[in-house]
Amino acid sequence: MSATFDRLQQRLSPTAGPGTEMHGVLAFTLAADDLLTTARQLRDDHGFDLFVDVTAVDWITQVPRFELVYHFYSTTHKARVRLKTRVAEADPSIDSLTPLYGSAAYMERECHDMYGIRFRGNADLRPILLYEGFTGHPLRKDYPKQQEQPLVPYRN
Repeated sequence: MSATFDRLQQRLSPTAGPGTEMHGVLAFTLAADDLLTTARQLRDDHGFDLFVDVTAVDWITQVPRFELVYHFYSTTHKARVRLKTRVAEADPSIDSLTPLYGSAAYMERECHDMYGIRFRGNADLRPILLYEGFTGHPLRKDYPKQQEQPLVPYRN
């Protein structure tokens, strides 16, 4: 696994900066504009054929506010990689990974539901965990947890 990480360090560092390894996962922090290119490199050049998940962290007092965290796995090298990037509160949007990994469609929908981050190129950002008409994004740190949501009729 070390040879895989060394190769990734050499190839991705010019764009993503130096990676750090923790708990057997190599992590890179990169600019949002470099995400799609870097994910394509991981898939096409390094064998990271499985997109595991995407989530976000709301750093409410920081600028940019939202950190997106992506996890990839190589079934060939048995290695994991994490990519992290940030998006601003004023425009919480980033390119979708659906052109590279079909499974990204559902995971991006969940992240959109919970944090309100838009994934450019994902044609289906309908709620997946919340219901149509739900107001707000419940995992944002400024979400009013006492807020009452509109009632929706129960469907059989």
